Amino acid sequence: MIAQSQVRFGVHVPNMWEYGDPAVIAELAALAEECGWDGFFVWDHVLYDRTDPPDVCDPWVALAAAASHTRRILLGPLVTPVPRRRPWKLAREVASLDALSRGRVVFGAGLGAPPDAEFEAYGEDADPLVRRGKLDEGLELLRRFWSGERVDFDGEHYAVSDVRFRPTPVQAHVPIWVGGNWPNKRPFRRAARMDGVMPEHVRGGQVTPTELGEIVAFVAAERGRHAIDADLPYDVLAGGDTPVRDPGAARAIVEPYAAAGATWWIERFHGDRGPLALTRERLRAGPPRL
Repeated sequence: MIAQSQVRFGVHVPNMWEYGDPAVIAELAALAEECGWDGFFVWDHVLYDRTDPPDVCDPWVALAAAASHTRRILLGPLVTPVPRRRPWKLAREVASLDALSRGRVVFGAGLGAPPDAEFEAYGEDADPLVRRGKLDEGLELLRRFWSGERVDFDGEHYAVSDVRFRPTPVQAHVPIWVGGNWPNKRPFRRAARMDGVMPEHVRGGQVTPTELGEIVAFVAAERGRHAIDADLPYDVLAGGDTPVRDPGAARAIVEPYAAAGATWWIERFHGDRGPLALTRERLRAGPPRL
């Protein structure tokens, strides 16, 4: 079994289009906190679309602005493509944001997409096997850097010699959530060794409650195989759109995911959900608590 907790509710916004301004991100984070949401998370893209490039803001600058305008709500990227970032620079960014927010950071990690706009455009290797290797090594290095202990590492993609990072994050353990596309099993084996999982479907879009139950069972079995304490907290994310003016209908969407094992419902504000005015309206309505 995976140790579960009461369902919490987060907001997930792009770092582009109308959201491609750190001041907008900070305003929305403050509004989400005021209206009772538990987490505020942003995309991490640098270009996204080579043919029609949108306005984009740096997610770490935006999250720093959000941290400065909030006091309670959890913050983080969903998800950072670890393979296109230097792990040592990323470790510093996360630790600094954790200090600024007084220990409110959750780190979401994944391979990154689309490969052409996020990797190939800059001469980076977009091969999925290479990115997998960099993701695994990068996650290992992040945890070592955050420990404050000496780091020596000689991997296939990264080498680190006699390094200690100070200060360590405010949190003794920064939670790492890993994204993956179900039913591909490899990302969920990786996620099982971390602190949470953010599933989508390999065909795109959100998994069903039934599929989420399969994911919960798979991750629990993997954690058992690695002898990870079943009582340790572990987060399972589900997400989508819930209506603004019908709280009962909103709760009806969330309830099957909670029953399947979700510990977070993530309200998604992707580019096709409507203008910022509708985003603000949904945030003001508050989370569809069960």
